[in-house]
Amino acid sequence: MKDLFQKHKICAILRNIPLEKTIDYVTAAFNGGIRLFEVAMNSPHAEKQIQILTDKFGDRALIGAGTVINKELCLRAKNAGAQFFLTPSVVIETLEFCAANQIKLLPGVLTPTDVSVCLNYGYKTFKLFPACDMPQNYIKSLLGPFDNTNYVAVGGVKLENASDYLKQGFIGVGIGGSLIPKEFIEKEEWEKASQLIRENIQKLS
Repeated sequence: MKDLFQKHKICAILRNIPLEKTIDYVTAAFNGGIRLFEVAMNSPHAEKQIQILTDKFGDRALIGAGTVINKELCLRAKNAGAQFFLTPSVVIETLEFCAANQIKLLPGVLTPTDVSVCLNYGYKTFKLFPACDMPQNYIKSLLGPFDNTNYVAVGGVKLENASDYLKQGFIGVGIGGSLIPKEFIEKEEWEKASQLIRENIQKLS
């Protein structure tokens, strides 16, 4: 996962996006420059969304499954074609499943103990969640004893403050409901959405 986020920086998180707007939503984000997408498995139609997005974008984008918090969801996400998994916390079932099936995983961590557990399973790149609730120097504190680890900030991250997290030492961010303004979605102003994302991504480089 480290190489993916070092290259692309932003993962768009889809939670409760209407099925009929899935392709338009992701196409708008894709045209804005985003190449990593997470479909939350606790959303309606999550498996269907993963399927249609992997069919639509092929190898042009990576479509992952988020909130994969037990073995049943692991199997469902895998069968839907998810190319990587994310969890909000340390889930042993998911760690073991992904290791056994060679599925890329970004496990959620918050504490030093979480990091240690994931390291024991061979994972070195993590989703720090909820990032917005932690002090700015928190990641530097984790990198002290765990200097061979990398972190992606998720939780409260917006396009407008993504650069702040990168400056703190995160290698990437995950952005959910704030990625595309609700009015753009309701009015289907997809080009405006693409332009907004494009402008903010340019500020990261």
